[in-house]
Amino acid sequence: MENLLTLWEGSGAYNLTLGQTLMIAVGLGLLYLAIAKKFEPLLLVPIGFGGILANIPEAGLAISALDQAIEVARPAVLHQMAMALGATLDPLAGEEAWRATLKALVDNGASPDQLRAAKDVAMNVGYGDGLLYTFYQVAVASGIAPLLIFMGVGAMTDFGPLLANPRTLFLGAAAQFGIFATVFG
Repeated sequence: MENLLTLWEGSGAYNLTLGQTLMIAVGLGLLYLAIAKKFEPLLLVPIGFGGILANIPEAGLAISALDQAIEVARPAVLHQMAMALGATLDPLAGEEAWRATLKALVDNGASPDQLRAAKDVAMNVGYGDGLLYTFYQVAVASGIAPLLIFMGVGAMTDFGPLLANPRTLFLGAAAQFGIFATVFG
């Protein structure tokens, strides 16, 4: 019975929070709208899958190796990370206080070299960047994904109505002028 209880406590269903449940339901709703109702499938399918994947409990798909280590590492690893960040952990405080201290250091007070050293500690112990975190760093943070998306949308543009009625070119030009006037205004 103890083994079953350990298995249940280590499962994703046990660790599922209300917020994660709601976001998974929203992701499933977006997938339904995209696939069954054909509402903007090129937009809603990736958003729906991303919402579901990012909210799978205890998977760590959307966080870095450093954040994963801070959340679940053993006390010895937390102490190694604190040394890499140039801090000492109060031995009388509990693990939750240590985790909060490390999180605050990572978010606010550590230099890039210290962050790199702490990440090296986390990766040497066996933690790795999540799949969605890596995708975000490579595609979104670098600025490549928006360019590819706009190129894809532009390639799918149907110019048939414009060619059939060339006067509509002026509507598009007026819309572009409105955008530039708003930005400059």
